[in-house]
Amino acid sequence: MRIELPPEPVHFVNRHDERERALRAVEDWRGRSRPLVMSLSGPAGLGKSELAYVIARTVRDRYPDGVLTVDLDDFRLDGVLDPGDVLTQLLRSLNVETALVARQFKARCKQYWSMTADRKLVLIVDNVRYASELVPLLPASGASLVIVASHGPLYDLEDGAAVGMPLQPLTEQAAGELLDLIVRDDRLATDPAAVRALIGLCDGLPTALHVAGRWIRSRRLRPLPRLIDELRGEWGEKGVPGVERVWDTAYDALSDDAACLYRLLPHHPGATFTPDSATALLGLGAEACEEALEELDRAGVLDLRARDGRMRLPGPLHAHALRRSRRDAAAGEAQDARIRVLRWYVRQAQLADLIAAGPRLVVTDRVAPVPDAPDVPLPDAATAATKWLFAERHTLFACVRLAHALGMDAEAVALSEPLWTYALDHPGQPEAVDALKLARDAAVRDGGSAAWLVRTRCQLARQLWEMSEYAAAADELDAAASAARLLGAAVPERKLAASVVEFQGMLKSAQGNWAEAARDFEASRDAHRAIPNPYGVMLQTYRMGEALACLGATETAHRLLAEAHDAARELGRERMTRRTGFALAGVLAQLGRRVEAQRLYEESLASAQERESGFDEARVRDALADLASADGRPAEAEGHRRSAREIRRRNGLG
Repeated sequence: MRIELPPEPVHFVNRHDERERALRAVEDWRGRSRPLVMSLSGPAGLGKSELAYVIARTVRDRYPDGVLTVDLDDFRLDGVLDPGDVLTQLLRSLNVETALVARQFKARCKQYWSMTADRKLVLIVDNVRYASELVPLLPASGASLVIVASHGPLYDLEDGAAVGMPLQPLTEQAAGELLDLIVRDDRLATDPAAVRALIGLCDGLPTALHVAGRWIRSRRLRPLPRLIDELRGEWGEKGVPGVERVWDTAYDALSDDAACLYRLLPHHPGATFTPDSATALLGLGAEACEEALEELDRAGVLDLRARDGRMRLPGPLHAHALRRSRRDAAAGEAQDARIRVLRWYVRQAQLADLIAAGPRLVVTDRVAPVPDAPDVPLPDAATAATKWLFAERHTLFACVRLAHALGMDAEAVALSEPLWTYALDHPGQPEAVDALKLARDAAVRDGGSAAWLVRTRCQLARQLWEMSEYAAAADELDAAASAARLLGAAVPERKLAASVVEFQGMLKSAQGNWAEAARDFEASRDAHRAIPNPYGVMLQTYRMGEALACLGATETAHRLLAEAHDAARELGRERMTRRTGFALAGVLAQLGRRVEAQRLYEESLASAQERESGFDEARVRDALADLASADGRPAEAEGHRRSAREIRRRNGLG
């Protein structure tokens, strides 16, 4: 059972009516075809998220399959939500392996419905703007509970399926109770008039009370009436209504470093940030950034209870920080920070790509270390690097947009190469395609590097044909071939030229034209032999073998795949050794050489289990089941099929 709930809040008061209403709704719900939906609505600062967590803790014993949480603002790009990414996170929370998440949105919806059809779980969805954003995320079980937090009512939810609970500001009594818990100071008890004045200034908003309470607590020696007068004077002078007056006062009390970081955070390329990327943004070193982040947390303008190591300025605070940046930033402060963090992200992406994909030809220079911005401490393991690329994907997409907007063409092209590694595992994603298009446009705008043009157009073509846009992919490859004629005779440029021919063959493979694909792979192999490039020869030999196997030329396919498999072993390429071994086993089985096929399949199975790859294990077990059936071992075949079914069932593919 997965419980995605933050620690209980130190101070939480009131909301008794809402909690009682929620409990009654849960008790009265009889499990229809849709889950019970509770909609908590109201302006920022009212404590909607905390109330959602409190309700979930109260009723969690009734939902034995766990509590999942998702914040939609973490998945917005330029205000637009990608529901497919949200479903991916929810499926991963339901223990679906990343490799087994359905690629197409409709298939992903069905997978999510399959995983939630028989479950009793609580789903908390924060920062919903429209009911249409929520609908694809609803579990397929009427026995589940969905708690929604939104700034306004979601009028267009299905009648009878939602319990609307608009939140109001705290009453004076509840606000006083909360303030007393935060401040814990005898001054409150001795001057109730000043307390009422402070509560009035805070407009009954819990967020404002928290910030004002910390402000008072940090000034223990001053009389409360004097503090209230100072606070009222500050807020009156600023002229900003409501909670922003509190944030202005908190900001003015920050140290120079913390205030600078606060002004810079809205200029971070992605909607979320990490301590590492905040360090790059500030540019004063890790220790100074850590202190600044902690100070922002103490001031009540940042919550350090990060989810998966990521933090975010909520929308109103983001807007406030941006206004303070426009008002207070020194000349060039924001622009320098954007360029610094952009180059830092390019470097981190290049380092992660080197670990995830291994040494390979790249067309841009490695970015040097960024002063006072240490590199992310990634272990030398492909899985860790791949996870970093996945976690940072939205920010990397935003970095490509920023690089293109700033005219930093080299950075845009450099980012496309690690994003290509990410896109290979997540093909057909519109965000990735848009980023690769911008990288191509940057290469075209620069106009000085044929290598950039070849690489960016080939990368984009692969994503286009993954989306069945074959004509557009062909156009990109035609343009890449034209650019390849401008390449020189150096080894890297000859490798790039050979890769264009390979991509042309891969496009034909995707269209089922195996005969022409085989000819392209052979031509690419000849080019790699002439360089010479042993890895390229091995790869094209493997591709030729697969193409000929699909054409029914089994003996020739066997010879080629055996040659590729041996070469991959000699080169120490573990990933290609697995791929070639699995393909070779399939051809051996067709030739009736089942003992040899069995050995290779068992090696593939051991590798898949060691890597904990359910996707690979399921397909290997399918192949082993077919082999066992052909050998007259029905019990063994059924065992493999049962294991494969269980893997797919666990991942909602069923």
